[in-house]
Order: sequence, then structure tokens, then C-alpha cells
Amino acid sequence: MAPRANWKGFLRLSLVTCPVALYPATSESEKIAFNQLNRAAGHRIKYLKVDADSGDEVPNEDIVKGYQFEKDQFIEVTKEELEEIALESTRTIEIDEFVDRADIDPRYLIRPYYLRPDGKVGHDAFAVIRETIREMNKVAIGRVVLTSREHIIALEPLGKGLVGTLLRYPYEVRSEQEYYDEIQDVKVTKDMLDLARHIVNQKAGTFEPEKFEDRYETALIDLINQKRSGKPITPKERPAAGNVVDLMEALRRSVGGASAETKTSKKPAKKGKKAAVGQREMLMPIAGKKPAKEAKKPTARPQRKSA
Repeated sequence: MAPRANWKGFLRLSLVTCPVALYPATSESEKIAFNQLNRAAGHRIKYLKVDADSGDEVPNEDIVKGYQFEKDQFIEVTKEELEEIALESTRTIEIDEFVDRADIDPRYLIRPYYLRPDGKVGHDAFAVIRETIREMNKVAIGRVVLTSREHIIALEPLGKGLVGTLLRYPYEVRSEQEYYDEIQDVKVTKDMLDLARHIVNQKAGTFEPEKFEDRYETALIDLINQKRSGKPITPKERPAAGNVVDLMEALRRSVGGASAETKTSKKPAKKGKKAAVGQREMLMPIAGKKPAKEAKKPTARPQRKSA
């Protein structure tokens, strides 16, 4: 099934304009999701929109937006009034400026989107904008309206398209000082730094997302499969947490541990399960119990029913 665009409009750089579509670059639909159930009956819990005073259910057509300016005092705002203040960025991403990627504080990053030409026209203009950004090695900053809110968006080339990352406004980012003020000023000795650097060098590598497995998601799948196959659930022993008394000794022991890890990791790293296409397929597609022998086969990866 072709992906569905979250937004369609125009990308504009001065007088150069092209129709584009915006698609979410990430998805969490493959993750295990739970429903709330009535413990006694086993039925799903349904949420209703009710009047806070009368308790009566209110149909969607009778629900309006309101801003609470004092306790139980609201200013009603209609859909038409919101449309009246609609911004140009509702339909157009206007590139306002170009900045260095290093200038964007990572705290301002929200989520990525893919941007591509919409339809058969405008590919030439899109390519001009994309290659200009690539050639200048800059990030294009514009604005776009999603879910009725205007967002700052940072555009960068990615292959034949653009990746756009939504950015937060300054008022949405908390100051670090309210959290860091109580951190003590500690004198770190050269010996400690040398040992710590040695550990870092031994563990140095390249970031490969495929190596990482969502261990909690895998544990959820194992739990559900065990319950569906009728196996008893036994709690695992948790390792006891120990306090570090001698920091230098802990660093020395860590260096030894890192050396042992390096020797055993000369083989190619084991890649994590490919969650994007198969994580849910690991669930057992059964309506009752299966023999324990069959339930242990991890390679079957059959299609599952929704949990």
C-alpha cells in the first residue's frame, strides 16, 4: 500500500516553487500495543465524551473548542475563527534562511519527515532546491502547518528527496540550569581521565542501528507467546545494584572488562531483529494452546493476529 501523506502543498525558494508531499519518516505501529479490559468480563473498555456536570454523553457535532482563562470560565473558539487566522504556511513551506547543521541544538529536534515532489510536475524545481542545499552544505529553515499548528522545519537532502525535521520553539525548551545547579564541582584527576579514555577507545565503533534490538519489545513478544501456549510465567532474578566505593579501582576493573569484551567481539556483531518488517510476526498466530515443542521454534515467523 502506498504511503499516505500527512501534508500536501508547495515548497518555495524565492520564486522557485514546486508541489510537494510530506510523509512521516518513523513509525511505531510495529510495537506491541495493549487494550484496557474489564477484568471480570474480559471486554474492552470504551471511552465516551461526557458533560463534566451532567454526565451525559455529548455527540461530536456538539463539541467545540474552548480556552480556560479562569477556573470553569471558558472562551469558545469556532472552527471558522481558527480558519480565519490560518497562515500561509498552511499550504506553503517558504524557505526563510539557510544555516549550518551544527548550529541546530539537538534539544530543538522533534521528529523527521520525508519530503518529495507531489505528482508528475515540479520535479525540476524540486531538484534545483535539493541540489542547492546539498551543494551549499546547509540546512534550509522554513515553516509548515501540521495539525493546525505552525512548526519550524529544517530541510536537508537525503538521496533523491529531502528529510524535514520539525523543530521546537524556544519557549518549549527548558533551561538546563534548573536541573544542573545542584551538580557538585568535582576535580577529575588525570589518571581517572586516562583510564576512562582507554575504556572509550576500546569500545569505539560506528553507529549501526541494525545492531540494536528492542529488548523490551522482544520480552513482550516472548511473554505473550508463553501465555498463549499455556506456559507458566516465572519472574526473573534481577541483578543487585552495587555502590561504587573506590572510583579508581572501578575504572581499572572496567578497563580489564573492556579488554575482554574487545577480544570476544572480533567476530561480526550480531544484528538485532529487523523490527520494521517482522517484529510482530514473531507472535504466535494461534487461537489456543500449541505443543511446547512447536512454540519454541523462533524461525517460523508466521503472520500474527493483532494483539
